[in-house]
Amino acid sequence: MIQFLKKFLRFWGNEVAVDLGTAHTLVYIKGEGIVLNEPSVVAVDQTTGKVLAVGEEAKRMLGKTHQGILAKRPMKDGVITDFELVQEMLYTFLARIIKHNLWANPRALIAVPSGVTEVERRAVRDSAASAGAREVMLVAEPIAAAVGIGLPIEEPTGNMIVDIGGGTTEIAVIALSGIVTNSSIRVAGDEMDEAIVQFIREKYRIEIGQQTAEQIKIQIGNVFPLEETRHMEVRGRDLVTGTPKTIEVTSNEIREALQPVVLQIVDAIKRALENTPAELVADVIDRGIYMTGGGALLRGLDSLIKEETNLPVRVVDNPLECVALGAGKILEEIDHYRNVLIQSKVPSLSR
Repeated sequence: MIQFLKKFLRFWGNEVAVDLGTAHTLVYIKGEGIVLNEPSVVAVDQTTGKVLAVGEEAKRMLGKTHQGILAKRPMKDGVITDFELVQEMLYTFLARIIKHNLWANPRALIAVPSGVTEVERRAVRDSAASAGAREVMLVAEPIAAAVGIGLPIEEPTGNMIVDIGGGTTEIAVIALSGIVTNSSIRVAGDEMDEAIVQFIREKYRIEIGQQTAEQIKIQIGNVFPLEETRHMEVRGRDLVTGTPKTIEVTSNEIREALQPVVLQIVDAIKRALENTPAELVADVIDRGIYMTGGGALLRGLDSLIKEETNLPVRVVDNPLECVALGAGKILEEIDHYRNVLIQSKVPSLSR
C-alpha cells in the first residue's frame, strides 16, 4: 500500500524546474533531468490571435513572416514583455513533456534574473500558474548556476558567478546560501547581436537580420585577438539599391563591433568586485570567476576578463545548461535548499 501511494504521489505530483530565458527555455523534470531545450519564441496569427508555433519551429519564422503572422520573443532582457504569450509558451512546453490528466498539474521551480522587480517576479509566477502549475517557486539564476556547477554555496566561502544569457548578465558573489554582492545588467547576447547588425549597417550599408548576426557571433565572434583571422560570407539587403548583396566580414571586424558591449560587462564585473567584502574578494582571488550562460562561449571573453581583473577565469563545462541543472537539483532536494528560494511579498495566481 505504501509503495502504491508513493507511485501515485509521484505521478500526481509532477515537479519541473524551468530556466525561463530570453533566448531559450529549458525544462527539467524531477527524476529525469533536462527534457526540453527550445528557443523562447512564439508565432501568432495576428488576425485570430491563435498561436501557430512555439520554440524551434517559431524561431525559424523570425524575420520571414508575412503581415498576418507575428513571430516574436515574449521575453526581453530576462523579463516578460507579453504575459499571454509567455503563458501560451509555457503551457505548450509543459504539455509536450507531461502526461496531463485530472491530477497532473505540476509544481514548478523557475529561475529568474536576480535583478528582477517584485512586479516582474509576480508576472513570472502568474504566467506559470496560468499555464497550469499548481505551485510556483522562484530561485535567482546565479544561485541555480552555482548549484548546477557543484559549488559549495552553503559554506562561508565566496564564489563569483558571471552568467551571460540572451537578455541579462548576472554577476553575483555567493556565500552561506545567499547572494552577498549582486549586479544584474540588461546587456548580454541580444545586445551583442544588435551590435553586429549596427556595425554591418554602418560600415557596409547592408541590412542583416538578428539570426544572421547570431550566426556571425557564433562562427567568427571574438573579443580577444585570435591566432589567425577568420572570414565569413554574409548575405543581406543593400540599403542603397535595395537589392541582395553578399559581403565578407572578418573576425577582427566583429571584435571591433562587440567591444562596446563586452566592456559594459567587464565594467559591471569590476563594480561587483568593488562592492564585495574584502574577505570574500580573497576567496574569489583563490577560486576565480566562474562563467556560465551562452555568452561564456564567446571566443576570448574569459581571456579579456582575466586581463582586466587579474583574476583566474573558468568557463564551466556546461554553460548553457547549468542554470536548469541547478534548478533541477534544488527541486530534487527542496528541503535542503528551501532557504535559497525567493520569497514573494505579494500574492500571485499560483496556489
